[in-house]
Amino acid sequence: MSKLQTPFRYDYVGSFLRPQALKDAKAAFAEGKISEEELDNIINDAIRKVVAKQKELGFHVITDGEFRRTFWHLDFMWGFEGVEHKATGSGVQFNGELAVLDETYLVGKIRAKKHPFVEYFKFLKQFEDENTVAKYTIPAPAQTFQQFIVPANYETTRKFYADNEELIRDIAAAYREVIRQFYDAGCRNLQLDDCTWGAIVGDAAKQRYAALGIDIEEVKKQLLEVNNLALEGKPEDLVITSHICRGNYHSTYFTSGPYDSVADYVFAKENVDALYLEYDDERSGGFEPLQKVSEDKKVVLGLITTKSPSMEDKEEIIRRIKEAAKYVPLDRLCLSPQCGFASCEIGNKLTEEQQWAKLRLVKEIAEEVWR
Repeated sequence: MSKLQTPFRYDYVGSFLRPQALKDAKAAFAEGKISEEELDNIINDAIRKVVAKQKELGFHVITDGEFRRTFWHLDFMWGFEGVEHKATGSGVQFNGELAVLDETYLVGKIRAKKHPFVEYFKFLKQFEDENTVAKYTIPAPAQTFQQFIVPANYETTRKFYADNEELIRDIAAAYREVIRQFYDAGCRNLQLDDCTWGAIVGDAAKQRYAALGIDIEEVKKQLLEVNNLALEGKPEDLVITSHICRGNYHSTYFTSGPYDSVADYVFAKENVDALYLEYDDERSGGFEPLQKVSEDKKVVLGLITTKSPSMEDKEEIIRRIKEAAKYVPLDRLCLSPQCGFASCEIGNKLTEEQQWAKLRLVKEIAEEVWR
């Protein structure tokens, strides 16, 4: 078992653009032209190739590119008892585009069972070596909690949960069990992807919650509670990090706003080992909130965008790293893209070669800054 631990000086969030062969295979399977076994073989081959590319570029973390899933978050939720989904063509309105997502809702109490993602991790783990470690990405407990209390799901959820506290307890318990399954399978680096903090920053979020008659400060307390409760009793040698995002669908975004209003919660009090933070444009605000990051956490600065093929200026990125170091010491900082390249199967608007060029730039900058 590799003893390497995330985050690394040059790192990434985890998802990669789906190769055309993989897209074609999934379409063929949906049309009944190939079997599930044939599809699995094609997915496995694509994962082997993307892992080899990550190693070729010299990165120390490997992921499966999230090639087995359609959505970065919903597919994981479908692995719990009490959760169902259906494709209706609806979704969530992003900036200028509808993010088409399966409706995902409760049909009973949330309970853990043997989770398929753990088997997916086992396939990835075989590619670890002395220079690399496998990282698996799953949506944060807060993301699952938020999914079932959005207005579209609220009434259905209340059939099974009289209040949010009971829902929080069951989600946390289910996550604790699945985290244990990952650990028993040899996982030592788990990343929680979390859009909930990014969705409640800014004036738009204040107005949205005010219109619903909900105290936004109470929402923040609940997000922190479910995340930390899910991590209680985790093994000491299991590194758990959190990636905070404002939405990443087909190069669009869901929300904007600085971290100031959530820093006292997630930066200061969330019990994770590191934060992967979106900082690729002005929508994320300044670095000042980083002074609230507790001293036991590292910060991975997401300064390279995955939403555009345009290459960043190396000197400007170095300047921004030095600016962030005014608030968090340089030895606790790392560098990565702000998000994955394909949070959903549709992917962002750049080519695979442009994707790899972005990662080469991340590594080049990090080696210069941290030598």
